[in-house]
Parts: sequence; structure tokens; C-alpha cells
Amino acid sequence: MTRTKQKAAVIGAGSWGTALAMVLADNGHEVRLWGHKEAQIEEINSQRTNHKYLPDIKLPEGITGFSSLDSALRDLDIIILAVPTKAIRDVLKDIEQVSQQPLTVVHVSKGIEPDSLMRISEMIEADMSSSMLKDLVVLSGPSHAEEVSLRHPTTVAVSSKNMAAAERIQDLFINQYFRVYTNPDIVGVEIGGALKNIIALASGITDGLGYGDNAKAALITRGLAEITRLGSAMGASPLTFSGLTGIGDLIVTCTSVHSRNWRAGNLLGKGQNLDEVLTNMGMVVEGVRTTKAAYQLAQKYEVDMPITNALYGVLFAGKDVKDSVDLLMNRDKRSEMEDLFNIMEERESE
Repeated sequence: MTRTKQKAAVIGAGSWGTALAMVLADNGHEVRLWGHKEAQIEEINSQRTNHKYLPDIKLPEGITGFSSLDSALRDLDIIILAVPTKAIRDVLKDIEQVSQQPLTVVHVSKGIEPDSLMRISEMIEADMSSSMLKDLVVLSGPSHAEEVSLRHPTTVAVSSKNMAAAERIQDLFINQYFRVYTNPDIVGVEIGGALKNIIALASGITDGLGYGDNAKAALITRGLAEITRLGSAMGASPLTFSGLTGIGDLIVTCTSVHSRNWRAGNLLGKGQNLDEVLTNMGMVVEGVRTTKAAYQLAQKYEVDMPITNALYGVLFAGKDVKDSVDLLMNRDKRSEMEDLFNIMEERESE
């Protein structure tokens, strides 16, 4: 496809930010990849690698590393925000101070802030002034950075309150190996992307316990029902959770060794405590913070979330891993379709 060359800054030089920078560079755009570690940026510019996050991957020439946020943002109006949820507010403050023009912000992180219970788009809207935030777009879906960097076929979705902005970002990213769909349900896209990390943690635990594929299939299926219950209560369309940012992201995160959340859960299932797991991982495990936030959201919206509750007990209340999984299997009997019927009735009464 014919496209106009654009400038974009990817804020966050981790694995996902770097992989998305590669997609943009492959599309012929000028890409500025910002990170706060001088040695990492020097490696990106001099060796064309980012070995810690994407070993053995050669970066395209269209990517330039920046450690100065001011320089990275100069004379452009599109940024891709690819930092962990816990770092977003601090990074937004820095962006607000140095940016010289309104920005279209594309956020690609997946999480919910505990206590405030804000989705990432809500955090951005709260922390960026209206004069600086031109448009806000979410990019999410079943996508491991390791596979995107190898240019393996990948499909994601973009969403925004302004769908014209979503379509602009769709055109920016789409190519022969990275397919981008639009979805107007920004709440559902964000909730699906965030909560699947909880189910991936639990899935890793069942694998670590040696419970096999039957248990994992049950966990994924009931996890999707749990995500749909909470998402619908928050205003999302139930249909969104049958798409890329629902079941698609859930499958890839619960079944792949590339998934940090699955790997962390696997270590928990094998007997490590949370502190040991996080130390051994060496990278952010978004599902841990999101479990706390989802536990709080379940109470706020009075939604039954047994997997989330069990995982919260393991992570934050010292509950035994095996006992918690076994208790899930001994819950009171009920109809499999009860959740769907309840959601349909609620929609029909609105």
C-alpha cells in the first residue's frame, strides 16, 4: 500500500516498544525510540540491537534511539506509549513539560491502576491537559513482541473515542505481517487486554502444579466468562470479548512461554513465592498489579470473579497455591450458560 512517511516516537524501549518501532520502520516511517538508559540507547544506535529485550534481532535503519525526551518529541505529533502501567503517570508529566504541540497518544500497555481503578486511557486523560492531548488511541490484541520482531503474522485492534484517529493509526501500522482492525469499544478493548493477564497468571499456576491441558482449558473458558461479567458491568460490549482483545489475547497469553504472566504463574505453581518470582523474572509482570485492581473492581461492581479472588489470595494474602486451585474446582454447581443469560437480560432491559 502507498503511505505517507510520518514521524513517530515510541516511548519505552522494552520488548513491545521496540517491536512496534520495527513495524513502523518497516512501513517507511521515521521512528524515534526513547529509553531512559544511556547504554541501551547507545547499543540501539551503534549496534542496531536491543539485546536485553529482543536477543538476536537486528533493528531496521529507520529507528533512532533517544535518551532525551525533548529531542525525541521535537516536531512530531504521534507518540506510542509503551511503558509499564506503574510508570505511566511519571512519563506523562515529563511529556507534558517538553512537548511543543498537541499529541496523538497511542497507548499499548495492558493494565488497570489499583486504588484509582482507572483504565490506562483514563489515566492519560486525567494527567494530560486537553490542550496537549489531540487524540487518544488504544492498540491491543494477541501479540508477543518476540514474534512481531521476527515479522510473524500478527493481528491487533485499535480503538478510540474518535474513530477517525483510530483509522489513522490503523494506516500507520498495518502491513503484510501486522494486520490492524478497528473496534469502537474502548472500554472492552482495554478491559480484555488487562484482565487476560490475571487468567494467564492462573494458567501458569495450573501448569506449574502439573494439572495439564484439561485444567487450563477450563480456566481459560471460565476466565473469559469472568472477564465478560466485569467488562459488561463497566459498560463494555460482551461481543468485544469474543474478538481479538478478548479470547484472542487470552489464548496467546495463557498458552505461550513468551508470556511473562504465564511464566510468573508457572514459577508460583512450582513453589516460589511472589518476591522470588518477580526477582527471577527481571521484568514487569502486569498481572500482579492488575489482580489487585480487578479484585477491587469486582467489589465495586458486585461482580462474581472467583479466579481473580483466588489469585488475589495467593498473591496478597498468603493463601496456599494448590489449595486455592482445588477450591475453585469445588464451587457450588451452576449452569454454564447462566452468565450469558444474565448479561443478555441486562442488555434487553436497558
